[in-house]
Amino acid sequence: MPPVLSTSAERLRVASRPVPKPPASLFPLTPKQPDPERRAGEAAPLASGPGGSLAVSPAADCPPPQAEAPRAPQSTDAPNRKVPATLVGIARLAASSPPAETRRKSAAGPEYFRLPVRSVLNHCDSERVPFEWTINPYRGCEFACRYCYARYTHEYMELDGADFERKIFVKQNAGPLLARDLLHKYRFPVRLSPSQFPEHIAIGTATDPYQPAELEFGVTRACLEELAKLEGLSLSITTKSQQIVRDLELLKRISERSSLFINLTVTTLRTRLARLLEPRAPRPDLRLAAVAQLREAGLAVGVFASPLLPGITDGDTDLDSLAAAAKDAGAQWFAAGVLFLMPSSRKQFLPFLREKFPRLEKQYDEWYARNGYAPEAYRRAIAERIVRLRAKYGFNARPWDEMPRPTPCVQLSLGWETSVEAEPRPRKQFRALG
Repeated sequence: MPPVLSTSAERLRVASRPVPKPPASLFPLTPKQPDPERRAGEAAPLASGPGGSLAVSPAADCPPPQAEAPRAPQSTDAPNRKVPATLVGIARLAASSPPAETRRKSAAGPEYFRLPVRSVLNHCDSERVPFEWTINPYRGCEFACRYCYARYTHEYMELDGADFERKIFVKQNAGPLLARDLLHKYRFPVRLSPSQFPEHIAIGTATDPYQPAELEFGVTRACLEELAKLEGLSLSITTKSQQIVRDLELLKRISERSSLFINLTVTTLRTRLARLLEPRAPRPDLRLAAVAQLREAGLAVGVFASPLLPGITDGDTDLDSLAAAAKDAGAQWFAAGVLFLMPSSRKQFLPFLREKFPRLEKQYDEWYARNGYAPEAYRRAIAERIVRLRAKYGFNARPWDEMPRPTPCVQLSLGWETSVEAEPRPRKQFRALG
């Protein structure tokens, strides 16, 4: 069993809270409530990182604006075999990627491949998300979350979405490539006015940067080491793993020179349910212990409860207990968005739902058969509940939502305005350190 699933708790423990089973019925619709998700005449889900709901350019390792499969996968053969002449781009690179040596010999483990890439810093030109750049150190994720939206990214490599947790691609030479990308692609190094902040870089939007592969290949750490050499960046990291505390000293160094925000995703406090939904992700208590340890080190940390699964993790008591536990751990913000199902994810999630939650099959078929989103009225109601929970427990807004954007960017998530406002951090100049 890999260290990420260790049964020993972290040095800092968070008191567990009893959570009763959710009610059989789904959260009631409240269409008359104001819509905090709506901006510029449209609604969209929360931009929350792996497993949550994002909608940006496919080139940025994020879902496309419309919930349609990018390409129908034509082959599920393992990479590093003879490359068909018809494959191009990332599919051809994936098919020719050599196996990566690993110390893990379990037959149940994933296959690792070394993926040659030309760039690590990917630009997002969508107004649907509150960031301009993404870094995803890997393609695929071993945590195997049943609901993960990012399965579609394997279809670009002509692999089935089910291979997302079985074939993990390790990006080669990530550190040197990122150093070059920051020098040549990051658009606001020194030309900022006093009223502007740097463009935001989100790490872990389509893969978990601290999945077990990181223990062997260290691609995330290589990227962080390059980011630590610069000053004045705006960064966020989203993960489900307590392994992030391994890089605590490096993260503290980055935070001293740039704006750094860390998100730990916790979808439920119930361990057995978490294991069912997220088979190989660390336990919820380990993630909350990581929140406490990161906060004790002085880092800015919040909790993502995304995605909320209708009828499964959206109960009033469940959400209240989760928000309270996040506050007890020291989380500064709390966010959640409703399940978003790309076609590749729907193909994996709905059979799982029929087997484990048959009472919800009809409701999910009605909601998700033709659309990746839950009904707007339900999303409005959930958004209102999250706003009330943030006010109840005194959570701040996410810091980067409060920053002036270098380019127009409309946040289409949950309406982050609360009575407790986060103070914007002073702008720091972007420069290389000696």
